[in-house]
Amino acid sequence: MVAVAFYSITGQTKKFVVKTGLEAHEIDDAWPQYEMGEKYVLITPSYQDFMMDSLVDFLNYKDNKKNLVGIIGCGNRNFNDLFAQTAKKLSVTLKVPILYLLEFSGTDKDVKSVKRIIKDLSKGQSTKEVQKPKELRGNISFLSDYR
Repeated sequence: MVAVAFYSITGQTKKFVVKTGLEAHEIDDAWPQYEMGEKYVLITPSYQDFMMDSLVDFLNYKDNKKNLVGIIGCGNRNFNDLFAQTAKKLSVTLKVPILYLLEFSGTDKDVKSVKRIIKDLSKGQSTKEVQKPKELRGNISFLSDYR
């Protein structure tokens, strides 16, 4: 089984994870150092870098970076290129694929799609074999500071 970890600041990301019914580890600001100990998918909101310290601490703890197999990004499409910026930056930095992007706390379609992605990965499919939404099949427009 592929595990799920998520970080939520305003509660939108948590609301989405709850809707999926998936068992997931919530990254805690008070104690972000938690070892996943297995392959997992990260679900992340979109905020400025300085607000993501707990997420960075979590990723840098033990083998968490090594065990990360994919990222699901949440955000607000009104922010254009800044939509799901955290997921995009992590994907480039850690060389991990973005598996799905959703807005706010997601729709019923988003819930079904993410559950299917986790199920497929849990069956042993690689991230390259996972069916991604159309918007992720082409190039993602990155901001100039994505390095």
